[in-house]
Amino acid sequence: MKPTLQLRLSQHLTLTPQLQQSIRLLQLSTVELDQEIERLLMDNPILEREDGETDAAAAAVPRANGEAPERDAGDPAADLASDYAAPWRGGEDDEHEDRAQGAPDVPTLRDHLIAQLALLKVSERDRALVALLIDALDEDGYLTQPLEEIAALLPQEAEIGLEELAIALRYLQSLEPAGVGARSPAECLALQLRAAPGGSAAHRVALAVCERHLELLASRDYARLRTLTGASDEELRAAQALIRGLNPRPGASFASVQAPYVTPDVIVRKARGAWRASLNAEAMPRLRVNRLYAELAARQRGGRNALAAQLQEARWLIRNVQQRFETILRVAQAIVDRQRNFLEHGEIAMRPMVLREIADVLGVHESTVSRVTTQKYMATPRGTFELKYFFCSHVATDSGGAASSTAIRALIKQLVAAEDAHAPLSDARIAGLLGEQGIVVARRTVAKYREALQIPPVNRRKSL
Repeated sequence: MKPTLQLRLSQHLTLTPQLQQSIRLLQLSTVELDQEIERLLMDNPILEREDGETDAAAAAVPRANGEAPERDAGDPAADLASDYAAPWRGGEDDEHEDRAQGAPDVPTLRDHLIAQLALLKVSERDRALVALLIDALDEDGYLTQPLEEIAALLPQEAEIGLEELAIALRYLQSLEPAGVGARSPAECLALQLRAAPGGSAAHRVALAVCERHLELLASRDYARLRTLTGASDEELRAAQALIRGLNPRPGASFASVQAPYVTPDVIVRKARGAWRASLNAEAMPRLRVNRLYAELAARQRGGRNALAAQLQEARWLIRNVQQRFETILRVAQAIVDRQRNFLEHGEIAMRPMVLREIADVLGVHESTVSRVTTQKYMATPRGTFELKYFFCSHVATDSGGAASSTAIRALIKQLVAAEDAHAPLSDARIAGLLGEQGIVVARRTVAKYREALQIPPVNRRKSL
């Protein structure tokens, strides 16, 4: 073959480092953005936070100590942000007040049980076996591992049989809270009933139901329950109320639960009859270039100027962070403009909306809107929501319009809340009632939305 030269024209999309950083910052949450900025502050001496704002970690310290962060007077966004913030605890100088108002130290379930075990008059061997079973409990206080498996894990030279473990389990089940050490919800409720003062007909029926017929109670099969227990309607109703007052998770009160907190990126308020979105000043890092290092970088000459490169990186970051929040604000305001009925009337007025609708309005790509709405939060008078919450599918109506899935779920919730407990609404009946309002949905669609709302089926909502 004869070698030849060919000239071709082609286009290539090249992502510059600045553009790559802009895309990465846009998809980060507020917490992740703070972490990224902290990393860059450590790597780049030219970059620093503005005077008057400490770093994000220091900004969180006043909250932990109970002090409200300082904000500029007359800043409506900052004023409204404080309204959505959690109540402050006592000041850092008042140690005793902070201890009194702070969360008390709650002992763990293991510590609570071990303290009671020390008071039991049992042999050291039984005490060791009970402690072994305590270590096998889950956070709800259940013994999920069978005794046979626990016995198989013990050394053979200890010669511990199932009978000894069963005795140790009875010791464990005699401790507080009542129901601890149970191997099933039915056993847990039965243990609590045995520990409570009995003698009444309702107590007798409740104990029989928990020991043998709890599944029938869960499925609301009251006819079979009356037949199997020989109880009257009044006795069965009293037994049901007694069982509902029990705690199926006796160890949950000792578990350390940390409530998740989010910092809203945008705050929405109504001013002069119009809903306006504004950036949350507490979520915005304020950065600047260090003047001294910038002057040193300007004085240095030569191709390999490390300070000049760092100066350029600092300026890129400041510009990209500013652009990130400007994009978030634009998307948030576009959402507010289209969901103002939700802000006025709640979920029932949510209109259907997709990402492409916002992208077309703002003249950006749909992927940009997707990045902006992920893990970004909006504080409204109706609560704090992720921006993605305002996007939902639609269902056609008889009038030729569309209703959002969020509005339909709100209607289903209203219908179920207002139903007769003795004759609850079936999924088909709910679909019919929605059809009467002009919203055409299938029964299976109602069932899907009902399950998403964690509403039990009709047979489990029926009361005696």
